[in-house]
Amino acid sequence: MPGVTEHENAGIHEDAFFVVRTMFMHIHGHGHCDIRLEKGDQERVLAEGKASPHRWAPEQGYVTFRAHNEKDLEPAMELIRMSHHHFVGRQNVLRAANGNNHEANEVGIKE
Repeated sequence: MPGVTEHENAGIHEDAFFVVRTMFMHIHGHGHCDIRLEKGDQERVLAEGKASPHRWAPEQGYVTFRAHNEKDLEPAMELIRMSHHHFVGRQNVLRAANGNNHEANEVGIKE
């Protein structure tokens, strides 16, 4: 995915994925993915039963998805793309507000 950096062995996560400085998802292993969504998307995804509430950080928009087999990969990717789209979109807004890409990358997004 464009604009994504991966940090392997990132603390308690096996792999963490960032848009600039914002982690938008991480993997704990054995098909356990925590994905950060925009609040409205989080509420909808949980109401539709597409993911479970995150154990430690639901207030940050995180949901938990567990992939048990290959057919679970596409629903997981749907959530990951939704998250990526949200956080890349926020970067584009920040770039536009700052007037140049270099400054936006220096500032980053922190929450």
